[in-house]
Amino acid sequence: MPTVTVSSVIDAPASEVWAVIRDFNGLPDWHPRMVKSHIEDGLAPDQIGCVRNFELVSGAQLREKLLSFSEDEYYFSYTILQTPAPITNHKSTLRLFPVTDGNRCFAQWTATFDCAPEKAEAEAAGMGKNVFQGGFDALKKRFASAS
Repeated sequence: MPTVTVSSVIDAPASEVWAVIRDFNGLPDWHPRMVKSHIEDGLAPDQIGCVRNFELVSGAQLREKLLSFSEDEYYFSYTILQTPAPITNHKSTLRLFPVTDGNRCFAQWTATFDCAPEKAEAEAAGMGKNVFQGGFDALKKRFASAS
């Protein structure tokens, strides 16, 4: 089972970054690879079990289910229900940690999944670079321009 872990320091308090990323339906508002999103069945975007259905800039459609959510601890976990990528049994967690030395936060995005052994390295690298680091880079840029 491949594991992906990407971390970054964002020059903004965890509470401010959380205000941007906490909306499980809000990926198009902050992630450059996501263009459209909606929550199925009219559920709230912070309700455990809600499913976001979104489109990537490539046109690919994904569906992800919210597994856990903590307003106090700044994290949520989700699983991919539908993706064109050759992966199964996926679980990701996006978490923020306040940094006490300055108004910054430590952001960590992790994932585990199953796939064919010969595809594991490429899938992990793509997820880490394009999705996780790409999201962190967009957040860093957003908060750098806000200060």
